[in-house]
Formats: sequence, C-alpha cells, structure tokens
Amino acid sequence: MFKGTHHLAVDDKGRVAIPARFRQTLAEQCDSQLVITVGPNPCLEIYPLPEFERIVRDIEALEDRIQAETLKQWFVGFAVDAEIDKQGRVLLPPTLRQRARIDGAAVLMGQNTRFDLWSEPAWTERFGEGTGQAPSPEVFRTIRR
Repeated sequence: MFKGTHHLAVDDKGRVAIPARFRQTLAEQCDSQLVITVGPNPCLEIYPLPEFERIVRDIEALEDRIQAETLKQWFVGFAVDAEIDKQGRVLLPPTLRQRARIDGAAVLMGQNTRFDLWSEPAWTERFGEGTGQAPSPEVFRTIRR
C-alpha cells in the first residue's frame, strides 16, 4: 500500500527520487519496474508494472468498445516504462513532464496501488490550505471507520 504525501525535487535531467520507504516494496513487488502515464487529473500516475498490466486487462475486457478505445488511447497511449535506478530515482519523460507541468518541485501522493505525481503549484492549488476543495463531510461518512 502506497500512502502519504512527499514533497520532492525533480533534477535537471528530469529524475525524481522515490521515497526510500517504498523502494523495497517496489523491488519485491515488481522488480522496480514502473509505468508512468496520464489519468483524469492534471498529474502523472505511476504504477508498479503488474498493477498497470491488470488495469490494461480490465480495459480490454470492457464491453463498451468506444470507452475501451478511448481509455487505451490515453492511459496506454501515453504510458512509458520506467525503472528505479540504483539511487532510487525514476526518469520522467519530457513529454509527460510537460503535460503535467512538472518542473522543479513536485509532490508524490500515495494512492494505495499507485502514486500520483503533481507539480507543486497544481498540488497546492488542489490540496493546499484554504483551497476549499476538501471533500464534504458526507463523503467521509460513506467510508466505514
């Protein structure tokens, strides 16, 4: 399970360091093989390879072929294989960095089975204090705690 929020720096070569606490899990779970792609939010989604492959199988199994083709064009079409290097870094392709406007500071959010990587300004706009975009109390009441 990937959880938490981590403020990171993207270096001049477009690499970002995966927090150390996740590296061992990723090494065991997917031999440090990741897939970086786009999703519905203005951020990048980073998946362990087996999880990405599961989602692609789910897309292929959709009965609505128009929806399946649209998802493949975006989710699979923008996907790039990546590997965590010996220093724990992942190279973010320039086209994906540009799409998510990630340059310099970034925020990595654990999302259980994936990570979302936001530009710091986009993350602050969406989740920062005083944004007013927090879910309503009713949303939190829908989960069993």
